[in-house]
Formats: sequence, C-alpha cells, structure tokens
Amino acid sequence: MKKKLTEGVDFYYNEQGYIVLTAEYHLERGYCCGNGCRHCPFEYVNVPEPRKTQLLNQHKQDGTSQKKQ
Repeated sequence: MKKKLTEGVDFYYNEQGYIVLTAEYHLERGYCCGNGCRHCPFEYVNVPEPRKTQLLNQHKQDGTSQKKQ
C-alpha cells in the first residue's frame, strides 16, 4: 500500500502550481528516479547526460548541495 503524501513534508506547490517533492521524500524512497528532481539527494545518479551535468552545475551556482545525507 502506498503512503499518503503530506503537504509540507513530502511535497509542496511551487509558484507555477506544480508539485515539488522534498529531499525528505526522496530519502525515504531510497533511490534516484532519474527524472532530475529539484531536491534529489542522490546527485542525480540515474539522470542521463548531458542533463545530469547541467543539473549538478546549476546547483553549484545556486550554492545548494544535493549530496546524500
């Protein structure tokens, strides 16, 4: 049975109205889905190139860390 997602814990809505999954949700799931999620704590290991490099560079510029906790 799938867990019911909780707003503010597992996800939030961004300015465009899209659902954004939190790092906490990703850590609980336990793996990178390969979709290039904004809060991926797994350094985008399953995201294909060149998108993976673009995402990692973007987070370096933003000063955000995507390292697994």
